[in-house]
Amino acid sequence: MSDFLNFLNTADLDTLTQVPGVSRQLAANLIAARPFESADDCLKVKGMGRTLLGKLEIFAEAQGNLSENRAMIPVEEEAPPALIGRNQSAQEPPKEGDSFLSRLGRAFLLFLRALLRLVLLALLLVGVGALFYYGLPYIQQTFIAPVERNTTQIENMEAEIASLQSQLDEMKERVELLETSVEAHTLSIQRLEEMQAALETQMLTSDDAILRELRQEVRLARALDTLARGRLYLAQSNFGLARADVQLARDLLAEALAETNDNILAQAIARLDAALRNLPDFPVIASGDLEIAWQILVSGNAPVSPTATPTPTPFDIFTITPTPFDAATFTPTPFPPPVEATATP
Repeated sequence: MSDFLNFLNTADLDTLTQVPGVSRQLAANLIAARPFESADDCLKVKGMGRTLLGKLEIFAEAQGNLSENRAMIPVEEEAPPALIGRNQSAQEPPKEGDSFLSRLGRAFLLFLRALLRLVLLALLLVGVGALFYYGLPYIQQTFIAPVERNTTQIENMEAEIASLQSQLDEMKERVELLETSVEAHTLSIQRLEEMQAALETQMLTSDDAILRELRQEVRLARALDTLARGRLYLAQSNFGLARADVQLARDLLAEALAETNDNILAQAIARLDAALRNLPDFPVIASGDLEIAWQILVSGNAPVSPTATPTPTPFDIFTITPTPFDAATFTPTPFPPPVEATATP
């Protein structure tokens, strides 16, 4: 045991590393922890254990036996085969042939690895290129192009919606204008009707020519306002009210014709009768007849071609603002003299 303790306290770094399991770091730690008072003290060194301690003890005994054998064997004798087998790889230099083949094999393996890496890198680049070459057009056709088409369609629809909204706003303004005109004509018709009733009441007590002429003017003005309102109703496609106003205007003109026997009134009544026949089945033709009747009453002359039905304009005839009738300031004027019509109405 004392020989083993002496071995632990005196063995150098190279000797300790010859023991299987003892690294250079562990051997350095054992040397730094010396001296040991007992063999078990080396167990306190980090990395030591009972198994490794047993290996050290066996190695120490082998070293002691080797030293004794060397003392007994002559100098010219060879070392024991066990030591030769253990240190053969370190003592014998490598053969030249084996070293060349080994280096050649390692170089070939390195070449194969490099070649394999180049092949893999080339395949990766080809795969990435194919992905871009075939993938981008597919993405363009499958995803991007439909999105662009949908975006264009949405923009076109938004433009159409904006245009329709603008037209709707314009139509609302026109409808409001028509309603305002209808209300104005209705108010004027009511006033004229009241005025006509007042004149007829006065004529019951005094049958004056001035009163008759004034009643005729009021009746004609009422017929014109009623006809204008009927045209507004016709523009609103309210054919029932339009027909009622045309019929009322026709009756008023018939009353005036009964007193004056005016050919202009007869032509206007003929056109109103044609309009009544065309309502409500043919509103466009009826609108042309009303336009001709309006021209006859306003201008006092028949159109150049009274049998032709002009195409009425949608809104230029619906902006008529009736003039309030004031009986106090009214000066009766004779109705235009009859004009002989050259064409059959």
